[in-house]
Amino acid sequence: MGTLQDILLVAPVILFSFVAHEYAHGWAAWKQGDRTAHDLGLLNWDPRTYVDPFMTLIMPVLSWVGTGGSIILGGARSAPLDPSQYRNRRVGDIIVSLAGVTANLLLAGIASLLFVLCGLLGRAGGGVEGTFGVLQAMSVIAVRLNLFLLLFNLLPIPPLDGSHVVKNLLPPRLAARYMRVGRFGFLALILLIWFGAGVLERWLWPATFATEKLFTELADFRLDSTSQWLPWTRPRS
Repeated sequence: MGTLQDILLVAPVILFSFVAHEYAHGWAAWKQGDRTAHDLGLLNWDPRTYVDPFMTLIMPVLSWVGTGGSIILGGARSAPLDPSQYRNRRVGDIIVSLAGVTANLLLAGIASLLFVLCGLLGRAGGGVEGTFGVLQAMSVIAVRLNLFLLLFNLLPIPPLDGSHVVKNLLPPRLAARYMRVGRFGFLALILLIWFGAGVLERWLWPATFATEKLFTELADFRLDSTSQWLPWTRPRS
């Protein structure tokens, strides 16, 4: 991402994906018996609710600097949760933790369908191909970004979602030790970004592979104008 054009394409996708991820956590918690976010009026789609100074503002800069611009990571403010209110605390914590990445997976699927729909509508005539080319480019970004978010959040580093799943699968004594170490989770994330970029890239590689494989299969629906916005989608000669 190096131009204003890139930012205008990516920013709305990132914002909506972050909001959907956190909304899914709050909604799942509500369904599991925790009304905290709901009663505070925080179970909404207002992006301002989910802006977190560290995850939304600082981490993207740190990851961009630490990886030389190859990876930009961030997140949103987590919905307030009270696991003690879950009907089944252990199962509820796993369900709520996986709700966010499930939302990202669903968004990736919806974006894939949007890619096909834009291809069909863009070829229907009426001089609308350029508009649908932009939307198609954003759908490509949405697939890759949401798969990135899915994999990144499954890292077993507190406070990421994967750590909650690991915690609930461990025996109680080991789980307690694991979460005590987790107090340094943010530091571990920063160190991983700065000094473990290669490891992080390999962890996230399936998202890149899946995106490229998917849009290779959907190449017949790609509009010519889409490559104007995403040069890397041009067919190889």
